[in-house]
Amino acid sequence: MFVPSLFQFPDKADMIAFMKQYSFATIITVKDGLPIATQLPFFIDERDGKLVLCSHFALANEQARYIESATSLVIFTQPHAYISPSHYDKRESVPTWDYISVHAYGKAIILPDEADKRQSLEQTIRFYEPTYLEQWNTLSDKYKKGMMQGIVAFELTVTDLQGQKKLSQNKTDAERNRIINHLETSDNGAERELAPYIRTL
Repeated sequence: MFVPSLFQFPDKADMIAFMKQYSFATIITVKDGLPIATQLPFFIDERDGKLVLCSHFALANEQARYIESATSLVIFTQPHAYISPSHYDKRESVPTWDYISVHAYGKAIILPDEADKRQSLEQTIRFYEPTYLEQWNTLSDKYKKGMMQGIVAFELTVTDLQGQKKLSQNKTDAERNRIINHLETSDNGAERELAPYIRTL
């Protein structure tokens, strides 16, 4: 990822917090020289000093066959917004886009064992909807086994983490305030969600 120094994340913990907040991400892997991608919910696990991304593919998804042999890229992004030059002081200005994004690289391992699959699913449930765990626990073993036979669970250990916060840091306080005021009153939820990030600069 090209990251100008002005737009860098302040630290790794900040990037991990962002990944946990916007954990529905895109995993990209190379197949025969061409990229293939899937959108997946991830559980972000900090384990023994390592960052591990946990998720699963549908069994029919061919991408699962390449994640152990090739480095994958997982892109976490949101929120974002078009920024009009009407907010700037100088007439000689152009539009841009403010956004936040984190790129995580690593090779994944597939979890073939049923117990590992179950643990992966249950930690995902605890993260996204812990109250559903009670219902999950009442489901029959036959149903659970059938469900787990239809997925490929995996863990990706992150070997490189890159992030960018492009939030009009190169603009004046007055210009940023006009941008914030515009975003806060937008009909677009992603734009409203971006405003507090700019405000906290």
